[in-house]
Amino acid sequence: MNTNHDRKPGTARHTAKWPLAVGAAITATLLTGCQGGQRISLGDQASTYNHEILNMGIWAIVISLVIFLGVSAGLFYTVHKFREENNQNAPQQFHGNNRLETALVFIPTLIVILLSILAVRTMARVNPVSQQSLSVEALAKQFWWNFSYPSAKVTGGVVANGNEMIVPIKQTIAVTTTSADVVHGFWAPNLGGQRAAIPGSQKTWNIGTEREGVYQGNCTQLCGSSHANMRFKVVALPQNRFDTFIKDAVAYTAPAPAAGSAEERGMNVFMKGTATAPMACAACHRVQGTPAAGVTGPDLSFFGTRRTLGAGMWEAMTADHWMAPDAAAHLHAWIKHSPVVKPGSLMPRYDGGEYMDKGKMIKGGTLSDQEIDDVAAYLRSLKLPDEADYWAGIPINGTGKIAGGTK
Repeated sequence: MNTNHDRKPGTARHTAKWPLAVGAAITATLLTGCQGGQRISLGDQASTYNHEILNMGIWAIVISLVIFLGVSAGLFYTVHKFREENNQNAPQQFHGNNRLETALVFIPTLIVILLSILAVRTMARVNPVSQQSLSVEALAKQFWWNFSYPSAKVTGGVVANGNEMIVPIKQTIAVTTTSADVVHGFWAPNLGGQRAAIPGSQKTWNIGTEREGVYQGNCTQLCGSSHANMRFKVVALPQNRFDTFIKDAVAYTAPAPAAGSAEERGMNVFMKGTATAPMACAACHRVQGTPAAGVTGPDLSFFGTRRTLGAGMWEAMTADHWMAPDAAAHLHAWIKHSPVVKPGSLMPRYDGGEYMDKGKMIKGGTLSDQEIDDVAAYLRSLKLPDEADYWAGIPINGTGKIAGGTK
């Protein structure tokens, strides 16, 4: 993951109002760049969560400054007044000072109470989950994410999408995290705080944003060899576009390929495997409206609409999407030998090489380059209707670009 610092020098110095100056300084300090130069920020004020945290932080900093100035003033006063050169007589002897001791107990207690009130007030504002919140379930696995929408029911389950979470703007999103293997961490800094995804436990909290855009998310718990490659995108849409996405996703059925086409050949390999590669893709992946109902791997129902591969390791942001030469090459390599290009990937190899599965080395199957290209053609055909393309025309946060390759 590339790291770029996006702080603009002098932001705090040139702001007239001190709260804005403090906020700008905090935000600038915490800004970092992620994949493709995309900006992630703890201080993104389009998020209600981040706004509340910043407000609490400003008051905490003010209190800390008052403490610092008070202690410093007392120190300098004492050092100056009681210098040896200013006091020739023997020091006065006394035992205790009730007023001073009371102050030294009362003032720290008051500070702790004030900080506690700030923290509890902020928690009370950001933690409660409203009945009007949109519920999204985030399942973490080594090393990818699956996002599902419990209220969007379809035959055999609910609407789900791998590594790309689609949400509406100006609405609270109640995210419920859990893990299928080890402890992971869900964090999309521009939308809110982070939470651990723990096996056997479900944690629900609120995120959201007032601004449409594509935002970066990452796993924040060291979870294995591809921890740094366990990324995801959050695509925040206007409410009408999100409603269209959900409506079309619920009605979606994978298109039937034309007879004799590469897509049909790829579908057959995907669903049934081959004599040299008996482990079919459908054993691990789900494609809505088909017999493929696997849950071991990410949901591929809308793969042709997605713009990320390998949990965000590669992106197809040009107008040609997965047909672009570089993107097509990444897709081919991913199908052929996923564990080679992404360490720790549990997807089988189809180049005849060995890969690790549950602590054992297993020899993979073999698919020809033509068969792999056919599977890729089938995956590219798994598209939502154009009206439900959630990437179209959405700005990629911090890049000045529009998803799809246009400026």
